[in-house]
Amino acid sequence: MKIIIAPILALVCAFFLATVAAADGGKQNDLWNIGARTIPAPTGASLKLRNAIMSAPAPNVATARQNVPKNEAEWTAFIAEMDEIYTSEDSALAKQLSVSVKRDEINGVNVHHLMPAVVDPRHENHLFIHLHGGAYVVGGGDASLGESILIADRAKISVLSIDYRMPPKHPFPAAVDDVVAVYKHLLRIRPAKSMALGGTSAGGGLSLASVHRFIQLGLEVPGALYAGTPWADLTKTGDSQFTNEGIDRVLVTYDGILHGAARLYAGGHALKDPLISPVYGRFEGFPPVYLVTGTRDLFLSDTARTHRKLRSAGIIADLNVYEGMSHAGYSILPTTLESLQVYTELNTFLIEHLQ
Repeated sequence: MKIIIAPILALVCAFFLATVAAADGGKQNDLWNIGARTIPAPTGASLKLRNAIMSAPAPNVATARQNVPKNEAEWTAFIAEMDEIYTSEDSALAKQLSVSVKRDEINGVNVHHLMPAVVDPRHENHLFIHLHGGAYVVGGGDASLGESILIADRAKISVLSIDYRMPPKHPFPAAVDDVVAVYKHLLRIRPAKSMALGGTSAGGGLSLASVHRFIQLGLEVPGALYAGTPWADLTKTGDSQFTNEGIDRVLVTYDGILHGAARLYAGGHALKDPLISPVYGRFEGFPPVYLVTGTRDLFLSDTARTHRKLRSAGIIADLNVYEGMSHAGYSILPTTLESLQVYTELNTFLIEHLQ
């Protein structure tokens, strides 16, 4: 027994002494050089997700850092290329799931109305306001509909997708202003608690930022909020921005497209403005929030920090973390078990909190 306990006690004492020394102003080692790591496919993930990971090459951080548009012309070309891909995929998905899509304009803002083939009677008087992702720069127009189609189909709920303005021509606060303009119109025709607001990635971050703005303006907040792996901090601050760099096979690194998009979107405003990086705001008065992330998500920390801010403010916040999932994997791979669980549980959350 002494042979086993002695080394453990020695380790505990060493850790305690190091902690005390740091607290007393001793030398601190704030950088850990981990070195090369070998990471197996996550055996705890579903078979489809695991196979998707195994069939893809390891993310290349160096390449991701280089492939960044350098001026407005290059950004415009990059956005057009990405939007063409998303538009084709979204059109096929809407046909496959029999979700009707109708373009419209509300208070000068472009929107899409989405209707599933059948509406759940429990959602007959409910509306989901969806904000698309895309790092605040891509996914506009007909390319904005991917996740809103999934939500309409899986929750059997009417969806209004806001095609908010984006850079390079329309930096912050254009996106927030567009959400506010549409939301004010909706408040005139339906109760706030009958509506949910949400999206994934930039859509999740913009949803959080928009509720900050609603509260500033004295508007009644929606009945529920969905923050799927939200880009809640546009600075490189969260721990997972470092620990999951090169592991998240979707975002790969902050020091690439994300870094450029953050500054393009902010348009000279401070990145820690709560209407740009909502994690820095106050969360008192928020509605119940459903949050999703994964263990390989570069935005795992954004999601976790947002959850803690919400809970510290006394807000209902349901945090869901999926094994082996990179950023927004549930919407990118919609036939995986993880994706089915995300939207099924989101629907349960909506039914519980919408009125």
